[in-house]
Amino acid sequence: MSALSGLKVVNLAVNLPGPEAARRLQQLGAEVVKVEPPAGDPMELYHAGWYRDMAAGQQVVRVDLKSTTGGEKLGALLAAADLLISATRPAAMERLGLGWDELHNRYPRLCQVAITGYPSPRENEAGHDLTYQASLGLINPPHMPRTLLADMAGAEQTFSAALALLLARERGHDPGYAEVPLSEACEAMAQPLRYGSTAAGALLGGAIPEYNIYQAGEGWIAVAALEPHFKKRLESGLDITTPEQYQAVFRTRSAAEWQQWGQENDVPLVAVR
Repeated sequence: MSALSGLKVVNLAVNLPGPEAARRLQQLGAEVVKVEPPAGDPMELYHAGWYRDMAAGQQVVRVDLKSTTGGEKLGALLAAADLLISATRPAAMERLGLGWDELHNRYPRLCQVAITGYPSPRENEAGHDLTYQASLGLINPPHMPRTLLADMAGAEQTFSAALALLLARERGHDPGYAEVPLSEACEAMAQPLRYGSTAAGALLGGAIPEYNIYQAGEGWIAVAALEPHFKKRLESGLDITTPEQYQAVFRTRSAAEWQQWGQENDVPLVAVR
């Protein structure tokens, strides 16, 4: 897609949310310049393959923003840019002379999305995906999270905020600034739990047999026959109605066999990986 063809993005963010959002913008046709510190992006050390995928097709430059020459190099990039993505704490951006007011005065066409940990007045407080999830009740100790929920949600919100700012500018509004607190992005993803839908024993938390997980003869399966027509097809096809009957029948075949049965009978049922 080329909806953003001709637009230039400068991404100062390292690790995950900012680079992933920049990749989404690039996929829509934007030109992206990834500005890394002299030591590079830590993501390259953690997950080199993922880092390369997110930066593919982008111009990657390393700049010391604390140096005079580095500031000048960034300035030249921003002068030609439509959007800046940052993930440095706002107080640190101010110390570098990159606060929004100064940027707006120097580059009147530039929009900015700033990724922060928490909303104001906690925008300079430290945090990470693990701490955001933990504070929202999304961790089941001692198990670690299976995905980086806050970071991925933050990337999507950064992408959306960037599109909104660019659209507003094209409609004649002043170029704008938006903050995306990762804690709030994670909180949005936690709404099913906050409203009680996925809490233990709730409707989508194990209370009904047609939306549950079961041990198969080999492996486990996930059954999501939530809608009445799926439930009817499942229960009539297997002659089951009670939780005990569900448990008993699903032990008679392997998870792979049950997944095949689900596909053949148009029932949302898959093997758990």
